[in-house]
Amino acid sequence: MTSATGEQLGIMPTREALRMAEEQHLDLVEVAPKAKPPVCRIMDFGKYRYEQQKREKEARKKQKVISIKEVKLRPHIEQHDFNVKLKNALRFVEEGNKVKVTIMFRGREMSHPELGKEVLGRVAEALGDGVSIERHPKLEGRNMSMVVAPKSQKSSKSKNPAPKKKPAQDQPKGGNNNAEN
Repeated sequence: MTSATGEQLGIMPTREALRMAEEQHLDLVEVAPKAKPPVCRIMDFGKYRYEQQKREKEARKKQKVISIKEVKLRPHIEQHDFNVKLKNALRFVEEGNKVKVTIMFRGREMSHPELGKEVLGRVAEALGDGVSIERHPKLEGRNMSMVVAPKSQKSSKSKNPAPKKKPAQDQPKGGNNNAEN
């Protein structure tokens, strides 16, 4: 058993522990029920729960939720429509989301999956180095899809260029270093 200040009180009967907690206007909380003997602690349980919820809320604020956005294209897409879809995909990637690029085939278009692969290749090329292909183009039923994800920011921060060396100001410029000026 542990007191509210954190000191060990040792093994004692439950009734006595409850009486001590009530005298201090605190709660007796069972911390490890499966231990032999069970471990209890005297604390203000309401305050403990409040602080725990605050910590959980802070942890939720710091985490980044990544969702998958989808951009749907056709094998015979016009250049302007392609640019609009590409702009949307780029915006999704910049927001930190993964993007699923889907080519939808209809009717006889199914006999030419290479056209879909070509469009997905154009998308990957246009998105450039800012993304990594997480799942390469794959035909699933009447759709061919590919998943791209933003490259992690950690790797881009570590690629800082080496600091430039400053020219030594003590050395005279010219041929003979031993000569006096």
